[in-house]
Amino acid sequence: MVSLNLILVAFGLVALLVGGDLLVRGAVGVARRFGVSPLVIGLTLVGFGTSAPELVTSLSAALAGAPAIALGNVVGSNIANILLILALAALIRPVSAQMAGLPREAAWVGGSALGLAVLAVAGQISFVAGIGLLALLGVYLWGAFRSSAVPAHDVDIPTDPLPKAAMFLLVGLALTIGGAIALVDGATGIARAYGVPEAVIGLTLVAVGTSLPELATTVMAARRGQSDVALGNILGSGIFNILGILGTTALFAKLPIESSLLPDIGVMLATTAVLIGLLFWRRAISRVAGLVFLLLYAVYMAWLSQTF
Repeated sequence: MVSLNLILVAFGLVALLVGGDLLVRGAVGVARRFGVSPLVIGLTLVGFGTSAPELVTSLSAALAGAPAIALGNVVGSNIANILLILALAALIRPVSAQMAGLPREAAWVGGSALGLAVLAVAGQISFVAGIGLLALLGVYLWGAFRSSAVPAHDVDIPTDPLPKAAMFLLVGLALTIGGAIALVDGATGIARAYGVPEAVIGLTLVAVGTSLPELATTVMAARRGQSDVALGNILGSGIFNILGILGTTALFAKLPIESSLLPDIGVMLATTAVLIGLLFWRRAISRVAGLVFLLLYAVYMAWLSQTF
């Protein structure tokens, strides 16, 4: 049984990585063929498309009766995005914080993290709270459209012919959904077999697995010296993970927040605060900062391993 769960997890991780890439590429191709502006593509399909695995995985976990995995996935992904993914990008090339609209993006990512902490104190994310989170996401998108802060032209995604783009979109969607279901089933099975809390599985294996599209996009952008894309992807994903993913998931299932997750939400808050502080103090994430982030992530993983 454990071997089957391992196969499901491995298949889920690969399917999410491949499916997420195809989903974004296909969606961008279809949008461009129908005359959707580059700004809209950058704000929605590219920026949030890399968070599709988190969305499908959290929704699948909640519907499967594993809300701890759904919440752990979001919290763990936001931590990994900063301490692991942005850190790796900075080690490749320092990430400059000169992107247009940085104060606004930083305020939204910090406010989103703080909002989740408030909901955690309340003990659950209800249907009404889900509507509120999605409404805030709408406000964020409206403001982003008005400010034109996302440099969509920096994202190098091929424009395919419409039939090919549509095929990529459908295949990517199928792989993302199938991979998310397999990953949740396998991870839940492993957790129960070894007595590992579902929240820990969500914070580690599931969170890192669903962050693979962000890893690929951010590292690629760093190698090309596109700091705006690398940093914007991390900030945008952090906002969408909380407002979009938890908001959408709460519409279909109540999300009780276990007390065991409160320290991890505190880690997410602290990590976000440190990132914002660095962005405004040093105006860059240096290689040294990247190395420190990686060390902090290792410490966090070691601490998690002692919690079960």
